[in-house]
Amino acid sequence: MSSREGIEFLNKLIKYAGVEQEWIVLRDEDTDPKYGVLPYKRGINQLVSNGVINIDKPPGPTSHEVVAWIKRLLGLKKAGHGGTLDPKVTGVLPVALENATKVIGNVVHTTKEYVMVIQLHEPVDENRLREALNLFVGRIYQKPPLRSSVKRTIRIRTIYYIDLLEYNGKYALVRVGCEAGTYMRKLAHDLGLILGVGAHMRELRRTRTGPFREDETLVRLQELNEAIYLWREEGDERLLRRIIMPVEVATSHLPKVVIRDSAVDAIAHGAHLAVPGIARLTNDVRRGGRVAIYTLKGELVALGHSLYNARDIAEMKKGIVIQTMRVYMRPGTYPSLWKKKKKK
Repeated sequence: MSSREGIEFLNKLIKYAGVEQEWIVLRDEDTDPKYGVLPYKRGINQLVSNGVINIDKPPGPTSHEVVAWIKRLLGLKKAGHGGTLDPKVTGVLPVALENATKVIGNVVHTTKEYVMVIQLHEPVDENRLREALNLFVGRIYQKPPLRSSVKRTIRIRTIYYIDLLEYNGKYALVRVGCEAGTYMRKLAHDLGLILGVGAHMRELRRTRTGPFREDETLVRLQELNEAIYLWREEGDERLLRRIIMPVEVATSHLPKVVIRDSAVDAIAHGAHLAVPGIARLTNDVRRGGRVAIYTLKGELVALGHSLYNARDIAEMKKGIVIQTMRVYMRPGTYPSLWKKKKKK
């Protein structure tokens, strides 16, 4: 079986995540069709157990309540979300189902994007407002607000951009791209202090977290409920398949390492990855950085830390280059060729 379909799937992940990645091919290999399965060809029950839903969180419930509802709807034992949103906040809330909870933590600490309505207590000139907003771009100091659930110590966070979308003299609509753990409520308050007129956050919506964004994959709870009804009562799984994305999407923003069939089971047993087991990798693999390890069919095997940069790995003939940190694939999915070699 050609590995072309698996690589095409991984290319779609790269496009979905919006990252700049190019392949470095170490060896052009095929994959055995008897083992594993292309992620989008998983059976519906397997997809439910290894999937992620990009939920549009409504105002009112907590993030944990939304996850609890989804667990009940699908009859799951486990589910988890990719970053808490306050009850009044809406927007992107990735929810991992069953086994996918093993990797959803990679989304929690990724870049976030919000659209926020800031209410100024007194009107100011628009140019003055823009100048004040620009002061917050870069590294800033923040102390979590009183209502936060973390220790109130000063922390450093990075604001990547702040765009003023609309302003009418009282309300400012802004788009903010920031590091995880940045408090928008505190940002609005501090803006009011800089301007000398006072300000507070009026509304907040998260539009992106890691690879998940506000696009055609965003799903309302009502839509999920309808999809589950069609699947269970009428045997129609098409809508549910459009809603539940393969777990691999949750790691689509990470540098990628694709391994040969012969190396898969060893990694699934927790072994570290050596150069001969690699078929290809993306050029953004960095020493000390996290990577996602996939099969030639595009299946997630594990997460690891790279000991070398991509170009260095491409020039090596042997040696351990990736430390396996978190195994995802169940051992035995691929044949244990490494055990046979060990016996020899």
